[in-house]
Amino acid sequence: MITRLLQSRLRKAIAFSVLILVSGWAGYQYVFGYSFIDALYQTIITVSTTGFREVHEFGEGEKIFTIGLILSSLIIFGYAVSSFSEYLISGQFFYQLKIKQVQKKIEALTGHTIVCGYGRNGRQALAKLDSYKQQVVIIEQDKEIIEALDSRGILNVEGDASLDETLIKAGIYRAANLITVLPSDADNLFVVLTAKQLNKQCKIISRASKETSNSKLKIAGADNVIMPDKLGGAHMAMLVVTPDVIEFVDRLTIEGDTTANLEEIAVNDLPTSYIGKTILDLDLRRKSGCTVIGYKSPEQEYVINPDASLTLTADANLIVLGRPEQIQKLRELF
Repeated sequence: MITRLLQSRLRKAIAFSVLILVSGWAGYQYVFGYSFIDALYQTIITVSTTGFREVHEFGEGEKIFTIGLILSSLIIFGYAVSSFSEYLISGQFFYQLKIKQVQKKIEALTGHTIVCGYGRNGRQALAKLDSYKQQVVIIEQDKEIIEALDSRGILNVEGDASLDETLIKAGIYRAANLITVLPSDADNLFVVLTAKQLNKQCKIISRASKETSNSKLKIAGADNVIMPDKLGGAHMAMLVVTPDVIEFVDRLTIEGDTTANLEEIAVNDLPTSYIGKTILDLDLRRKSGCTVIGYKSPEQEYVINPDASLTLTADANLIVLGRPEQIQKLRELF
């Protein structure tokens, strides 16, 4: 509220300053018959109180007009200086400058991920994306959270994620993915609808707290819907049934916030010479130490532990397992 008031005062001060200059120029030119340059010159030396000699000898009417112009300009420019000083002292000037710098960095991003909401799920999403060196923009409304993100150098946009303008500021037109983890399913639904309308190619993943929201989010355009509570319950039950298996999988997927044991490779990103060849020809085990444990066909069918003779086709994906240092070496290769 205070920010808007200060900005409003500053805009008024600028408008009044322009108005006094235009009024002075119009008065000298159209009322007293000065040329355009003479009228402009006389206005400038009058409102700036520099004290240069008048363009023409003043008559009584010109003197009265000039007195009014000087008094008006002193009041208006005093108000302008006061408004700008208050705006500067309040920190809004530097805050707006910082926002513009952040916005410029966001505008340079392409293929990034937008995370809507920075609660518990949002923090986990950022940590995992960061471990995979993904470019991320956070959308959040909480001022304190925004300040914390700024202090860590994390790109962010303050605002309502369901609004077009907020998503556009976050670069939705150029984003490859969007994750919405707002507390309310209704809010997530609005975000999905808005994002899908702005960028149909963007992959959207939404959080849901109710079973009934699943289908609605899918219809709205979400590619995947995750229910943390449901996953948590199933995970705890599996720890009873197959504890060692679940613990092993946990170590693969959440060993740490800065390490990764699984990597996905798009066949299209490989050198074209590998298309039509086999997994054996790729020779990942020797080159990086990683092992291919899964294959996703162009028809979205998964093959677990694929045979080494499986042919690599365009638009397919490989799922690779390895230790963090092996995954890092794999990323350097491809």
